[in-house]
Amino acid sequence: MKFTFLLIGILFLSSNVYPQSYIEVPSMSYQELHPLLNQKGNKTYVVNFWATWCAPCIKELPYFEELNNNKKIEVILVSLDFPKHKEKRLLPFIKKRQLSSRVILLDDDDENFWINDISSTWSGALPATLIYTQNRRGFYEQSFTKEELFQEVKSYF
Repeated sequence: MKFTFLLIGILFLSSNVYPQSYIEVPSMSYQELHPLLNQKGNKTYVVNFWATWCAPCIKELPYFEELNNNKKIEVILVSLDFPKHKEKRLLPFIKKRQLSSRVILLDDDDENFWINDISSTWSGALPATLIYTQNRRGFYEQSFTKEELFQEVKSYF
Protein backbone atom coordinates (compact mmCIF):
# COMPACT_ATOMS: atom_id res chain seq x y z
CA MET A 1 0.00 0.00 0.00
CA LYS A 2 2.77 2.46 0.92
CA PHE A 3 4.58 1.54 -2.29
CA THR A 4 1.47 2.37 -4.36
CA PHE A 5 1.15 5.83 -2.78
CA LEU A 6 4.87 6.42 -3.28
CA LEU A 7 4.63 5.43 -6.94
CA ILE A 8 1.56 7.65 -7.48
CA GLY A 9 3.38 10.56 -5.79
CA ILE A 10 6.45 10.12 -7.98
CA LEU A 11 4.31 9.98 -11.13
CA PHE A 12 2.38 13.09 -10.06
CA LEU A 13 5.52 15.10 -9.36
CA SER A 14 7.25 13.99 -12.53
CA SER A 15 4.19 14.88 -14.63
CA ASN A 16 4.52 18.50 -13.51
CA VAL A 17 8.23 18.67 -14.32
CA TYR A 18 8.46 16.30 -17.29
CA PRO A 19 6.89 18.47 -20.03
CA GLN A 20 9.22 21.36 -19.21
CA SER A 21 12.23 19.29 -20.10
CA TYR A 22 10.97 19.08 -23.69
CA ILE A 23 11.01 22.83 -24.20
CA GLU A 24 14.12 23.48 -26.22
CA VAL A 25 15.86 26.71 -25.31
CA PRO A 26 19.50 26.61 -26.25
CA SER A 27 21.94 28.79 -24.37
CA MET A 28 24.23 30.59 -26.81
CA SER A 29 27.20 32.87 -26.65
CA TYR A 30 27.03 35.99 -28.79
CA GLN A 31 29.41 34.36 -31.25
CA GLU A 32 26.89 31.52 -31.68
CA LEU A 33 23.93 33.93 -31.90
CA HIS A 34 25.58 36.30 -34.37
CA PRO A 35 24.81 34.25 -37.53
CA LEU A 36 21.09 34.33 -36.62
CA LEU A 37 21.26 38.14 -36.69
CA ASN A 38 22.63 38.09 -40.23
CA GLN A 39 20.70 35.44 -42.17
CA LYS A 40 20.46 35.80 -45.94
CA GLY A 41 17.14 34.08 -46.64
CA ASN A 42 14.10 35.53 -48.39
CA LYS A 43 12.25 36.17 -45.13
CA THR A 44 11.86 39.16 -42.89
CA TYR A 45 13.71 38.37 -39.67
CA VAL A 46 12.40 39.77 -36.39
CA VAL A 47 14.71 39.32 -33.40
CA ASN A 48 13.28 40.51 -30.10
CA PHE A 49 15.52 40.97 -27.05
CA TRP A 50 13.49 40.50 -23.88
CA ALA A 51 13.44 39.07 -20.36
CA THR A 52 10.85 37.50 -18.09
CA TRP A 53 11.35 40.32 -15.56
CA CYS A 54 10.63 43.06 -18.14
CA ALA A 55 6.93 44.08 -18.01
CA PRO A 56 6.91 45.92 -21.39
CA CYS A 57 8.60 42.88 -22.95
CA ILE A 58 5.95 40.53 -21.62
CA LYS A 59 3.17 42.83 -22.80
CA GLU A 60 4.38 42.76 -26.42
CA LEU A 61 5.27 39.03 -26.61
CA PRO A 62 1.82 38.04 -27.98
CA TYR A 63 2.37 40.38 -30.94
CA PHE A 64 5.62 38.64 -31.82
CA GLU A 65 3.89 35.29 -31.43
CA GLU A 66 1.23 36.40 -33.90
CA LEU A 67 3.91 37.56 -36.36
CA ASN A 68 5.49 34.13 -36.08
CA ASN A 69 2.42 32.62 -37.80
CA ASN A 70 3.36 34.34 -41.07
CA LYS A 71 5.51 32.05 -43.27
CA LYS A 72 7.38 35.09 -44.67
CA ILE A 73 8.56 36.11 -41.21
CA GLU A 74 10.96 34.37 -38.85
CA VAL A 75 10.72 35.45 -35.21
CA ILE A 76 13.50 34.76 -32.74
CA LEU A 77 13.03 35.68 -29.10
CA VAL A 78 16.40 36.25 -27.42
CA SER A 79 16.03 36.02 -23.67
CA LEU A 80 18.40 38.10 -21.59
CA ASP A 81 17.40 36.36 -18.38
CA PHE A 82 20.20 35.21 -16.12
CA PRO A 83 21.38 31.74 -17.21
CA LYS A 84 21.02 30.47 -13.63
CA HIS A 85 17.25 31.21 -13.90
CA LYS A 86 16.70 29.15 -17.05
CA GLU A 87 15.20 26.07 -15.38
CA LYS A 88 13.18 27.79 -12.65
CA ARG A 89 11.95 30.95 -14.43
CA LEU A 90 12.47 30.94 -18.19
CA LEU A 91 11.28 27.44 -19.08
CA PRO A 92 8.16 27.62 -16.88
CA PHE A 93 7.40 31.07 -18.34
CA ILE A 94 7.62 29.73 -21.90
CA LYS A 95 5.45 26.76 -21.01
CA LYS A 96 2.81 28.89 -19.24
CA ARG A 97 2.65 31.41 -22.10
CA GLN A 98 2.78 28.60 -24.70
CA LEU A 99 5.37 30.45 -26.76
CA SER A 100 5.84 28.85 -30.16
CA SER A 101 8.50 31.22 -31.50
CA ARG A 102 12.10 30.13 -31.36
CA VAL A 103 13.57 31.14 -27.99
CA ILE A 104 17.29 31.42 -27.32
CA LEU A 105 18.95 32.32 -24.02
CA LEU A 106 21.89 34.64 -24.60
CA ASP A 107 24.63 33.56 -22.21
CA ASP A 108 27.48 36.00 -22.77
CA ASP A 109 29.02 38.27 -20.15
CA ASP A 110 30.60 40.69 -22.64
CA GLU A 111 27.48 42.82 -23.02
CA ASN A 112 29.53 45.93 -23.80
CA PHE A 113 30.67 44.20 -26.98
CA TRP A 114 27.48 42.53 -28.17
CA ILE A 115 25.13 45.42 -27.37
CA ASN A 116 27.26 47.75 -29.48
CA ASP A 117 27.71 45.10 -32.19
CA ILE A 118 23.95 44.60 -32.52
CA SER A 119 23.40 48.36 -32.74
CA SER A 120 25.65 51.29 -31.92
CA THR A 121 22.49 53.15 -30.85
CA TRP A 122 21.40 50.53 -28.29
CA SER A 123 21.79 51.61 -24.66
CA GLY A 124 21.09 48.04 -23.52
CA ALA A 125 17.52 48.80 -22.38
CA LEU A 126 14.73 46.30 -22.97
CA PRO A 127 12.70 45.60 -24.94
CA ALA A 128 14.68 45.97 -28.13
CA THR A 129 14.02 44.54 -31.58
CA LEU A 130 16.10 43.98 -34.69
CA ILE A 131 14.17 43.68 -37.95
CA TYR A 132 16.03 42.88 -41.14
CA THR A 133 15.90 41.52 -44.66
CA GLN A 134 18.62 41.12 -47.26
CA ASN A 135 18.13 44.77 -48.26
CA ARG A 136 17.22 46.59 -45.08
CA ARG A 137 18.04 46.58 -41.38
CA GLY A 138 16.45 48.47 -38.50
CA PHE A 139 16.92 48.48 -34.76
CA TYR A 140 14.22 49.62 -32.32
CA GLU A 141 14.89 50.28 -28.65
CA GLN A 142 11.25 50.52 -27.66
CA SER A 143 8.15 48.57 -26.84
CA PHE A 144 5.60 48.17 -29.60
CA THR A 145 1.85 48.20 -29.72
CA LYS A 146 0.48 45.49 -31.98
CA GLU A 147 -0.34 48.04 -34.67
CA GLU A 148 3.11 49.65 -34.52
CA LEU A 149 4.91 46.32 -34.77
CA PHE A 150 2.80 45.02 -37.64
CA GLN A 151 3.12 48.32 -39.53
CA GLU A 152 6.91 48.38 -39.05
CA VAL A 153 7.35 44.76 -40.17
CA LYS A 154 5.05 45.37 -43.15
CA SER A 155 7.36 48.18 -44.29
CA TYR A 156 10.09 45.57 -44.83
CA PHE A 157 8.12 43.70 -47.51
